[in-house]
Amino acid sequence: MPAASKDLPAARAGTVTLGGDLAVNRMGFGAMRLTGRGIWGPPANRTEALAVLRRAVELGVNFIDTADSYGPNVSEELIAEALWPYPAGLAIASKAGWVRHGPGVWQHNAAPGHIEEALAGTLKRLRLERVDVYQLHVPDPAVSFDASMETLARLREQGKIRHVGLSNVTLEHVERARRMAPIVSVQNRYSFSDREWDYLVNYCEKNGIAFLPWGPMAQGHKANEAIEKIAAGRGVSTAVVSLAWLLGRSPVMLPIPGTSSVRHLEDNVSAAGLRLSEAELAELNAVEPRPYWLRG
Repeated sequence: MPAASKDLPAARAGTVTLGGDLAVNRMGFGAMRLTGRGIWGPPANRTEALAVLRRAVELGVNFIDTADSYGPNVSEELIAEALWPYPAGLAIASKAGWVRHGPGVWQHNAAPGHIEEALAGTLKRLRLERVDVYQLHVPDPAVSFDASMETLARLREQGKIRHVGLSNVTLEHVERARRMAPIVSVQNRYSFSDREWDYLVNYCEKNGIAFLPWGPMAQGHKANEAIEKIAAGRGVSTAVVSLAWLLGRSPVMLPIPGTSSVRHLEDNVSAAGLRLSEAELAELNAVEPRPYWLRG
């Protein structure tokens, strides 16, 4: 099966195993950007969006991350249209916890009833009987976190979810969730210039939990200067250097950069084959990261 080949670009950074039984290449794909502007509605170029998904699999990507809120529903529908029947070894992860009312508008809903309905919709759109990884997209301040997690644990026991993941959470959330169900992944904002969740990456590495960084590209003036210098010397894009830094940060790191362009996809995936030298890493790590709210 092509996606499993160690010679394909996405496989060159090795694999990470989720839950002890789901090994995937450490360069994944995030399907949020396949939707319309504001993560709302259909893509401006549907043909290109479908081509991106098919090309990702050709490059060896065998982990695709999506959510019912992307579109809403559009991202999941595109994945099924492009790739079903799914090639052996392809893992799809989705999420529930947001509802949408317009472009750029996100509203919490992690109530047990909503999670159940959201999963039913995801399975129907993806044409699956069980989703490989199902994540709580974000804790809901109006709903007990334990109630949300107990719902995911029950759906896992019913065989509708293979593995449970979390997104946009604290260490306390992860530890509480692990008392209710095995947690195989955490997806938080993280990049070279935004390392607020460093300690959570370390916790995940210690406990064999995959870490999926969203917002993975370096931002900020000093960060960009450092990344640009190495990118110019290597003859690659700044995106490739940013992703290569993430891959070197931890063996449980599973980047899922998203794009609606085949060209950008190919560039991003090529980062799996770039190894930064000790000198380059030292130069990059000498740049002090800035909190998310102070970027500039």
